[in-house]
Amino acid sequence: MRLHPFDQAIALHADGPDVFAGHCGAAYWNMVGPFGGVSAAIALRAVLQHPALLGEPLALTVNYAAAVAQGPFKVSARAARTNRSTQHWTVDLSQTDAAGVTASVLTATVVTALRRATWSGSDIAAPPMPPARAFARTSAPAAVEWFNRYEVRTVAGGIPGTPPESPNPAPAEFASLTQLWMRDDPPRDLDHCSLAALADVFYPRIFLRRGRRGPVGTVSMTVYFHAGAAALRGCGSGFVLGQARAQVYGAGFFDQTAQLWSESGLPLATSSQIVYFKD
Repeated sequence: MRLHPFDQAIALHADGPDVFAGHCGAAYWNMVGPFGGVSAAIALRAVLQHPALLGEPLALTVNYAAAVAQGPFKVSARAARTNRSTQHWTVDLSQTDAAGVTASVLTATVVTALRRATWSGSDIAAPPMPPARAFARTSAPAAVEWFNRYEVRTVAGGIPGTPPESPNPAPAEFASLTQLWMRDDPPRDLDHCSLAALADVFYPRIFLRRGRRGPVGTVSMTVYFHAGAAALRGCGSGFVLGQARAQVYGAGFFDQTAQLWSESGLPLATSSQIVYFKD
């Protein structure tokens, strides 16, 4: 059976102790490199298929040092420390250029954990809204191939047009808010790797805040996983509800936060990013 495009993009095979090999193709290509969400998923995938793995993903932080080039790459994943309930991993994705120089293009840390039954609650409620199919599918922006790998239905805060600048007149607490339904296309059962990628589907918040697009790039992204593997399996290939907003802009960087829920309102993940922008 043919692999789903996402599974092809994050496929890794063992290439020595703590080392995996993969290949970057064009299916999830962005402007100058692959979609950052799929790069994050690759880092997580290396840990999840490591024979020393303990537990399930709890936290993932990815630092984008440079654009990943099309072609082969290697990922090293090493368990820095294993405790009774948590395991702490360091990950490095490297490529060798035409001159034969090997360099890191992405670094990451991953924390996995044994999830136990405890008291639970949430201080973030999924915003009430009609089901996904009540909204039209959002078209992919020009020259952004990776967006074609997702079915996105925008509820609020769609991507603005091109200059001239037209700042969002909404109050600051809503001026960068986007809400949307999303899932893999073709549909794919949700797991931690695909959830990590979905946390990065939102376009940069500064586009909406300022009402125009411009050069940007994520420097670092963290995803906290609040749902275990069993809960994700219960989501099947259904839509994920997500919302994102920014908090502070200045000195060439801004942050943005995101929350993701299942169709039933179960909190799945929260995320934060720091993003470079050119003014």
